[in-house]
Amino acid sequence: MSLITVDSVINSLRKIDDPDLHKDLVTLKMVKDVKIDGKKVSLNIELTTPACPLKDKMKNDAIAEIKKDHPELEEIEVNMTSNVTTQDDEKMKEYLPHVKNTIAVASGKGGVGKSTVAVNLAVALAKDGAKVGLLDADFYGPSIPLMLGINERPLMVNKDGKQKIVPLENYGIKIMSIGFLVDNNDPVIWRGSMVSGATKQFMSDVDWDELDYLIFDLPPGTGDIQLTLAQSIPLTGSVIVTTPQDVSLSDASKALKMFRKVNVPVLGIIENMSYFIAPDTGNRYNIFGEGGGQKLADELETVFLGGIPIDMAIREGGDSGKPFVVSYPETEYTKKFIEIGRNLAAQVSIRNSIKNKIEITI
Repeated sequence: MSLITVDSVINSLRKIDDPDLHKDLVTLKMVKDVKIDGKKVSLNIELTTPACPLKDKMKNDAIAEIKKDHPELEEIEVNMTSNVTTQDDEKMKEYLPHVKNTIAVASGKGGVGKSTVAVNLAVALAKDGAKVGLLDADFYGPSIPLMLGINERPLMVNKDGKQKIVPLENYGIKIMSIGFLVDNNDPVIWRGSMVSGATKQFMSDVDWDELDYLIFDLPPGTGDIQLTLAQSIPLTGSVIVTTPQDVSLSDASKALKMFRKVNVPVLGIIENMSYFIAPDTGNRYNIFGEGGGQKLADELETVFLGGIPIDMAIREGGDSGKPFVVSYPETEYTKKFIEIGRNLAAQVSIRNSIKNKIEITI
């Protein structure tokens, strides 16, 4: 019978790798607060995101390895906690000092459901326990207020001697949009320089407070707002939304290459309107083609984060101001959004580990 010590428990956990970062839990400094009380062991495993897609597997593997090395144990308690990683960047601290990661959701063309994806993705990450903000950077066609059912105007507060806008909140996320500041039927008639200035103000003059992820819903294309973001702050990365048909894939390819040219990492591709399941027969129809998003990801050497089907309820959720993942939390389609959110969070963790060059401890 082996002696149970803190070191022996930690050594058991050296056999378990984080599947995304490809290093063991001990090397990654994820093992915390190991305690031994007779034949009971308790510990915390601190993940790099609460939206880890393999959280349950890692917990079960940890229990199994400890039990294998110490069969005499009667109770093994493993608590899964999280501390979202970030980049240590001075420019980021200037604009968004309390925001850990910034993610741009973009598309090469309109009509692909980019805002629908951004909204449901933000809410899905929040449902997993992350602190999430959503910035509607589509100044010419702001749709986030309607999609999240918000008709209020934000308040102003004095913070650290500066006037700050307080973002509105709904469904667990903080939200800012030009749509909160103008009348619903008034067009925003601005030149590019005005849009660029407003984009910067929505970063520096909004009291975002502490966020794990700030998602930017960008307008379609490769214009001023995308360039302003890329040049103003170090975006953690971008996500490209496409549909399966060739014309959308071509434009998505251009958007992806634009981000790479301005040194913004592409975290992956999301394919919207991937397929349709007929409610009466259950048959699947690939209305806009099949496998285009995966093929594009392979060709451009990025990650396919997942595909979202066509469903009237997803569209209705945007029109009613109640996102699909809130209205139908137990459906397979909501699980798709949550899966994509977790895949995205994993890519952010991988990107930060590469950027920060995680120190290996022996």
